[in-house]
Amino acid sequence: MNTQSSRAYIALGSNLEQPVSQILQAFEALNQLPDSRLISRSSLYRSAPMGKLDQPDFINAVACIETTLTPHDLLEALLKIELRHGRVRESPNAPRTLDLDILLYNDLQWRDEKLTVPHPRMTERAFVLQPLMEIAPDCIIPNCGTVAHLLSFCLDQKLERVAP
Repeated sequence: MNTQSSRAYIALGSNLEQPVSQILQAFEALNQLPDSRLISRSSLYRSAPMGKLDQPDFINAVACIETTLTPHDLLEALLKIELRHGRVRESPNAPRTLDLDILLYNDLQWRDEKLTVPHPRMTERAFVLQPLMEIAPDCIIPNCGTVAHLLSFCLDQKLERVAP
């Protein structure tokens, strides 16, 4: 366990079993993580599925937390939240009740068999970049650039802000 506090950005996504409710409950679960607190959360956004297209649209958001959990401990805690929400991992890009991904953890750049930070596909996804820009407009993704610059390459991806 770190004794120093770190800032982590978490992507949230859901397209099953009342997705808006799933995301709002997940915000609360993030705020209740041990040795952590929710700093900010984005609006909710509707996006079309990527990869496997024959499924419902997703509701997406990004949260910022302050935590003393290590990146791997945070990942384990997020996986437990997903399980409590009924997450089943059938196949990549399959519909899901809740998906929680660590996008950034301070300026850490890390890759092992369980975790890659920054998230490897975050720079290609408007449904991550737009909500991230909303809560961290000056955010810089290590070795990639600013969120605003990266979002400019995703303008063809339709995104709609939704009211909870």
